[in-house]
Amino acid sequence: MSYAGTKRILDADSHLMEWPSFLSEHVSASVAARLPAIGGDATAFGFARRARASGEREALLELGDGLLRRGPKWHAALGAMDASERGAALDRLGFERQVVYSSFCAQLFFIEDAALRYAGYQAHNRAVAAFCARDARLSGVALCDLDDPAQARATLEAALALGLGPIWLPARAPAGRPPGDPRNDWFWSALAERRVPFVLHVGSAPLSIPKEWTAEDEAPPEAEGRRPPRPEVISAKDLLVIYQPFERFLAMLVLDGVLERHPALRGGAIEVGAGWVPDMLRRLDHAAEIWSRSEPELRQMQRLPSQQAAAQLRFTPYPFEDVGLLCRVSDPRLYLFSSDYPHAEGGRDPLGRFTKSLDGASAAVAAGFFAENAREWLGVAAR
Repeated sequence: MSYAGTKRILDADSHLMEWPSFLSEHVSASVAARLPAIGGDATAFGFARRARASGEREALLELGDGLLRRGPKWHAALGAMDASERGAALDRLGFERQVVYSSFCAQLFFIEDAALRYAGYQAHNRAVAAFCARDARLSGVALCDLDDPAQARATLEAALALGLGPIWLPARAPAGRPPGDPRNDWFWSALAERRVPFVLHVGSAPLSIPKEWTAEDEAPPEAEGRRPPRPEVISAKDLLVIYQPFERFLAMLVLDGVLERHPALRGGAIEVGAGWVPDMLRRLDHAAEIWSRSEPELRQMQRLPSQQAAAQLRFTPYPFEDVGLLCRVSDPRLYLFSSDYPHAEGGRDPLGRFTKSLDGASAAVAAGFFAENAREWLGVAAR
């Protein structure tokens, strides 16, 4: 028996853990030397290798359906770095499919040198494709941005040729323009035609609340070198604002008519929770109704923003959020299951916690959350 048991699950958010040569294996030495040190550095990598002592692989395999509940996290987890192990991990989890993100490479979004930034994306995308190529159940996520149209087009086409998708974007105004600017329509059209979603994942914007809002003693332990480096380390204060750049990006896309112009386009906000989503959609509906009197472009909408979002956007709640409540106060199609494997943020039993919060929901709502919403969103057939 697997962790999922008889439940059909598509995991909308999992990760690989980078190793020291993750990018350099897929780019020239001269470019590799200029790229930032990605989190799979010697410290984290060495820590994981020491944890993976002789015989530990077999011990992890023997955990069976207890892999998520009792197995190690981060680099030492089964299939976190070794692509040959990932299928065995997936067998024990029992998930039909996993969407696979890198863990540390979102820092490439913030490289100022455009040529170097896109070269980093290309190296990342080849590395992710190589990792996921061993198992058809893995959907690798590519990096791209819209800042430079020519380089963005080349990066997108190369990623799609590798079979990657979704496409992970930074949550910024590309080249100082809104993402819904008509000059970006080629990108949204290309994704819609290929049925490949775009995503904003944690890391698409700075993780931390600005320093002026924190006390000097609030730095996380990882920042002080007391533990191996971890991705996505946030504080309680960060949690309260981390979604805001994502909300802004998606709301501007809606108000600028991108979802209306491209009804086949799919997008999502991943690993920034979903408790904020119903309020965002209510505000968007109010904005479209009230300001349509003075902003003629809003009168062109054939669907309410909330209807556009329900058809085209998806979100992954945190395991501590009440998914049942979210499904009652907004369209249940909006929400996707995620494990965050092998990161610790996903918890030891996300399936149990989400199942409990959906107690009382219809079978169709539960099936949608655990599998069918993601299946439609990704455009993949049932196994």
